Amino acid sequence: MKFGMKLRTRLFLSISALMTVALLGLLLGLVSVMQMAKSQESLIRHNFITLDIGLKLRQNLGDQLVMLLRETPDRAALAQNQAQFQELLKQGIDHDQQTHTDSGFEKARLDYQQFLSTIQGANDSTNPLIDDKNVTSAFNTLRNGLLNAHRQALENISQAESASRSRALWVAALLGLVGLAVLAIGFVTAHGIARRFGAPIEALAKAADKIGQGNFEVTLPISSAAEMNQLTRRFGIMAEALRQHQVTNVDELLAGQQRLQAVLDSIDDGLLMIDRQGRLEHLNPVAQRQLGWEESKLGQGLGEALQRPELDEQLYLVLRGGTLERAPDDLSIEIDGEARLLTYSLTPVSHTQGHVLGAVMVLHDVTEQRAFERVRSEFVLRASHELRTPVTGMHMAFGLLQERVHFPPESRETDLLKTVNEEMQRLMQLINDLLNFSRYQNGLQKLTLAPCDVTELLHETRERFAESAREQDVMVLLEMQEPLPRLQADKAHLERVLDNLLDNALRHTSQSGLIRLQARRHGERLIISVEDNGEGIAYEQQARIFEPFVQVGRKKGGAGLGLALCKEIVQLHGGRMGVYSRPGQGTQFYMALPL
Repeated sequence: MKFGMKLRTRLFLSISALMTVALLGLLLGLVSVMQMAKSQESLIRHNFITLDIGLKLRQNLGDQLVMLLRETPDRAALAQNQAQFQELLKQGIDHDQQTHTDSGFEKARLDYQQFLSTIQGANDSTNPLIDDKNVTSAFNTLRNGLLNAHRQALENISQAESASRSRALWVAALLGLVGLAVLAIGFVTAHGIARRFGAPIEALAKAADKIGQGNFEVTLPISSAAEMNQLTRRFGIMAEALRQHQVTNVDELLAGQQRLQAVLDSIDDGLLMIDRQGRLEHLNPVAQRQLGWEESKLGQGLGEALQRPELDEQLYLVLRGGTLERAPDDLSIEIDGEARLLTYSLTPVSHTQGHVLGAVMVLHDVTEQRAFERVRSEFVLRASHELRTPVTGMHMAFGLLQERVHFPPESRETDLLKTVNEEMQRLMQLINDLLNFSRYQNGLQKLTLAPCDVTELLHETRERFAESAREQDVMVLLEMQEPLPRLQADKAHLERVLDNLLDNALRHTSQSGLIRLQARRHGERLIISVEDNGEGIAYEQQARIFEPFVQVGRKKGGAGLGLALCKEIVQLHGGRMGVYSRPGQGTQFYMALPL
């Protein structure tokens, strides 16, 4: 507080002195100008009155002269003019007495009386103004006196203007001196403030810039002002505290970076860190082994480093905040003559404020898994073919046996034959599902694409399940967002997907339930979904629901290939399939097909 009061006091006194001098000078100049204007106005007004009275006197005297020059003057009119002349002289004398000036009106009154006396003494003359020299002399004396008064008034006005001009020059000189004084005081004040505070503050500003850039080795200024020295000392304390804080933060960041580096290096999967420009900035040792890189490729683009230009398109989509429509194909990497298969995923790294900072690519070696899947698929395909022939023969033989053997309808033998027939049909369906799934996985199944009316497809699907829905007292609603575009699709395969989804929905929907069969367009895709209000699917099971031989829910049946087949069919159409479910609130399966 002491530092603040001293600094404020000095600045206040300096600026106050400067403003006081300026205000005094302006006030003095204002008073002088007002007095000058008032004096000039009064003088001019008095002189104009004098000029006006003198003009009227000369006009009146002229009128009298005209009357006197007539052969028979009008004595009444002449007397009236003479009275007016006397009244004007009286006004002029009164004005001179009020203003304490001598404008010649008193002398004009005496000259006029002398003029009248001379005229009265010359009444015997026929025309006194022409014949009598005394009258002429008296008239000229009166007229010259009035003219002298007029000239004196004009000279007074000229002198007033000259005096005003001199006074104005004096005021201007005075204001100029005041301005010079204010300028001198301001210069001295500014120089003192700049010398005592400006230079140290500039030095502190430069020091602050260096500290802002992370350079804490700064030179602090020394000032003659105690206040600035106190500020400099406190600034130095702050700089030292910041330096200590930076050292602590750097140590913590290095420790955190080392911990993160250890975690990344210990992950079993390969990890690639990519910046916003799509360049590699870090990879862990697992990724280096998986890719067979013996030299660093940091700073290169992802597609260039992996020699896969199509990866750049996927990466830029992720960096813009998008997502990949489907799981990407495996990467085939050859290391020391051995082919390795890697699955990968691209995930954006976002700032807390929402903008994307980069991306992460996770690599997983699936060489052995793909080999196992290939062997399993081949085994399932071969086993299914091998099983289909004897099972078909058994089914035909059993049919012939049923035609020849007859038991009573309510007998135990009839129940056994019926059970054997149902189980053989179930076995045939299982074998067919295995064969179809193997064809899809091995790429043996081909699609027959043709224009497909989605509205007709959905109506036909609902009709196929109308009877089953009525038996279970379940309502099947068809909701379409018209108009729906036509698809290039294999209608038979799409019917199989919808049948599977509706069959699952009916099996997991309780009596008096509701199933919605919906279709709408979303951008360049058609979304078809089947939604029920049944028991729902547990969250931990939703991730594996489309895997083969996986069954979820309480009402299980079949081999768990239905949804896996549906996913394969949708992917063959270039689409993707997903599920959204909340336990106890129903399930929605949807497929997004490209237009």
